Amino acid sequence: MKDPQPKEHLVTTTSMTSTSSLATMSRPLHVSAARPWVTLTVIGAVGGILSGLLAIGGAILMVPLLVWRAGMDQRRAAATSLVAIIPTAVVSSATYLIHADVDVVAAAMISVGAIGGAVIGSRLLRRLPMQWLRWMFIAFILLIAAHLLISVPQPGYPPALSPLVAAGYLGLGVLTGVASGLFGIGGAIISVPLLGAVFALSDVVAKGTALVVSIPTSLAGTISNRHGDSPVDVRAGVIIGVSAAVTSVPAVYLAVALSPTASTVTFAALLIAIAIQLTVKTFHSRHPA
Repeated sequence: MKDPQPKEHLVTTTSMTSTSSLATMSRPLHVSAARPWVTLTVIGAVGGILSGLLAIGGAILMVPLLVWRAGMDQRRAAATSLVAIIPTAVVSSATYLIHADVDVVAAAMISVGAIGGAVIGSRLLRRLPMQWLRWMFIAFILLIAAHLLISVPQPGYPPALSPLVAAGYLGLGVLTGVASGLFGIGGAIISVPLLGAVFALSDVVAKGTALVVSIPTSLAGTISNRHGDSPVDVRAGVIIGVSAAVTSVPAVYLAVALSPTASTVTFAALLIAIAIQLTVKTFHSRHPA
């Protein structure tokens, strides 16, 4: 008959097992490894089409899809969406630049304000309660939808550069940057309407300029999220971004030929449908069956 296992060995084994379990529990979960890559690819493809077609539609749709179909919470979805915007915006804006449909001076000035605003928005994303983030996002997209339906895109003549115009560009940049970091969007959904209504840029030039601005804005927000230990899923963001970049190119060419009124009305209707879906989901999360 063998001697019973020494108590010291049992204690050591139990301690090692407990330590291993604690390490496993504390290790950050790689959500993207468990999430089907097909779902992320489809989300990216849809977002890329809207990004190239409307220059304001990609991320605003990616975030609710990540919540609805990929199982992310609002905070993780917003942080991950910023990663996906970067390759999408690079490819889409390059196409607009080739056709000289970008106001480079305006883009540079707006970007300066947007970088600072994105850092502020990313910090708010980490600190605000999840329920607040959900309702703020719903209210935000409804406000944008209402603006798109009320405003009528009209070609205009951009004002000459002056200190007042420069200050306006910087202020617009801060506003779009905060929205970008807080809601996980590129900021173009705000800057495109305002560039047309306030600064009289044509619809196509406003879209191209906004896409260029969304590159440094999203990059600044992503860096801020990473340094602040925000729950950003980089792997999922890269998959979505690459897929979106591929589908955004043909959509840009269609955007050049599409009627501004048709694009804005279609997108406003889409935003209203998304807001309804998110509202239902939010109520269900508060009052589970």
